[in-house]
Amino acid sequence: MKYKHIFWVLILIILINSSCKKNTNTFPVKKEYPYLSHSKNILRNVITPKDSIDKSGLMFSDQGAWFMYSFPDTINNNNGFSGPFLMTQQNGIWSSKMLTKLHIKDVLWDEHNTVAFNSHLVQTYTNKKLKLEQKLIYLSGHTALIKSTITNKSANSINLSYNWYGEQLLSKNLKLESDNNELTILSSKSNAVGHILFPNGTKINKTDSTYITTTQSILLKPNTTKEIVISNTFIFPEYSWDQEKRSIRNIIFDSILNQRQSEKEKELELLIKARKKQFRDTAYAEVLAKAHLTLQNNWRIPAGEIKHEGLFPSYHYKWFNGFWSWDSWKHAVGLSYYNTELAKKQIRLMFEFQNEDGFVADCVYRDTSIENHNYRDTKPPLSAWAVAKTYEKDLDIAFVKELYPKLKKYHYWWYKKRDHDQDRLCEYGSTDGTLVAAKWESGMDNAIRFDNSKILKNSEGAFSLDQESVDLNAYLYAEKLYLKKLAVLLQKENDATQYQEEAKKLKLIIQKQFYDPVDGWFYDTSLDGKTFIKGEGSEGWTSLWAKVATQEQAEAVKNKMMNPTKFFTKVPFQTMSADHPKFDPLKGYWRGPNWLDQSYFGVKSLRNYGFDTEADAATVQILKGANGILGKGSAIRENYHPISGQGLHAHNFSWSAAHIILLLTED
Repeated sequence: MKYKHIFWVLILIILINSSCKKNTNTFPVKKEYPYLSHSKNILRNVITPKDSIDKSGLMFSDQGAWFMYSFPDTINNNNGFSGPFLMTQQNGIWSSKMLTKLHIKDVLWDEHNTVAFNSHLVQTYTNKKLKLEQKLIYLSGHTALIKSTITNKSANSINLSYNWYGEQLLSKNLKLESDNNELTILSSKSNAVGHILFPNGTKINKTDSTYITTTQSILLKPNTTKEIVISNTFIFPEYSWDQEKRSIRNIIFDSILNQRQSEKEKELELLIKARKKQFRDTAYAEVLAKAHLTLQNNWRIPAGEIKHEGLFPSYHYKWFNGFWSWDSWKHAVGLSYYNTELAKKQIRLMFEFQNEDGFVADCVYRDTSIENHNYRDTKPPLSAWAVAKTYEKDLDIAFVKELYPKLKKYHYWWYKKRDHDQDRLCEYGSTDGTLVAAKWESGMDNAIRFDNSKILKNSEGAFSLDQESVDLNAYLYAEKLYLKKLAVLLQKENDATQYQEEAKKLKLIIQKQFYDPVDGWFYDTSLDGKTFIKGEGSEGWTSLWAKVATQEQAEAVKNKMMNPTKFFTKVPFQTMSADHPKFDPLKGYWRGPNWLDQSYFGVKSLRNYGFDTEADAATVQILKGANGILGKGSAIRENYHPISGQGLHAHNFSWSAAHIILLLTED
């Protein structure tokens, strides 16, 4: 009996201990986000717009939404987020200075602090008695959520009265309607409809351009809080508002916040861990977080003419609210390091606009009443590179199988429509016979090598410049090798053999025709290949990026690239040599500025031929020399002045961000 008693006592102790261990796990554990922390205030999202088209500040979005928010630049009892800024109409406009403003009667704030992460925005207002915290997250590509938490910090109960109202709409094309607790925003310029849902029981009084909700009162006891959640939706007709509304009704704000934080933490972990060992400094982790947010802010879900998700070049510039082909290929490679699904959607987006003959449109838009798709030209052939690099990350053979026939058709389109003299070397050109579109096709619109170019007709709807471009043919050489890899994956042995044989022949031609042994540089040539079109530009190292140059040729090109009077400037590897008489970074779009895609091609060119010390030095100098790339606050720019480091043209530029990722991660 004695041992039996001891046995049951032991069993009871085990059960109690087991129960205690189980119960401890039921308490919520505070999550840590060490990688997401690198994104804290990485961009300065602050603006109170002075009018509908004011883009003097930066903005935040997520989940591919076509609308954005920012922080107000003053307190003045502005308890809300600036905007939203709508890309659902025109070339982007502010709906209002602040469309959902929480007013707490007779309360003035002493301090206003803001914190932004890649996952969400937070702003805090405080005085001696009260604290108001507002958090903004995106539920989906249609809806943002704002939670306002009012805390009584004092030892006494406080009676509070509050309501919501909107600053006047900034466009005559917008109009307000309301029904119970729902405010609707209609537009004469867009079929997207806005919906703001306030808590049940809220009543709305409105005009066509302003509204105010009825006042609500609460008694807030000491050290207690009041939480209010509202939703802001801007949704296109191809999506269901009723379905989105059901999702909103069922949300738990903190659960969505945790979801967004975990999502960004995972993506940033993939990016930051992929850094080369020589770039382990915290500054490079932060710039990867900035690149990630830059791409995120330009991400858009399908709408109108666009059937797949993709990225704008820049939301910040009105003419970049579309999708360009070679931008897309570059975006995809950058995205593949942390979001292969979005990378694949970006590639699919452009191939939706492939003609039967293989041609891919230069750029396309959601709403062609604003701007038409551009079928006048295409862009340099980097799509096979994008598919191959994306495949390397997730080994999705189904994606390769889906895209391969499109890639092959696009590759051989160049030889059918852009080889005027049928010598297996291609030229840039246009479909409409215009010289300007032919220059656009290079992607380097006004580069000096095109100053004396003429247009030639190949066939109906197919025209070429009267010169053969080294970068185009180097891209085509690289594409043959990438297509070969994809063909091997798909067990298309005949195709693989054909690509290999074509690449072997093309390699010898490029080495012989485009390389000037006297200058030690690769140039475009006349159509007959007998005359170099002089002027050292970034196209000169494309042969090294494609691995088509000899080691001796690469050595000579490297020496010029590392020459401080030519290309190794404050921001190295700009579009043309700094000692050229036409070098003009401030006035010449492709006549001197540093574009980070060209810098990346330069750095990768050096690595391809074993010049890693020079490549590392160039990478550091590019990122440190370009004003605002490193550090918090400033946006990544479209291009940079290579001598002063000044940021030029559009803010928040996607391919610059994508190539920063490649500079720091790619082997």
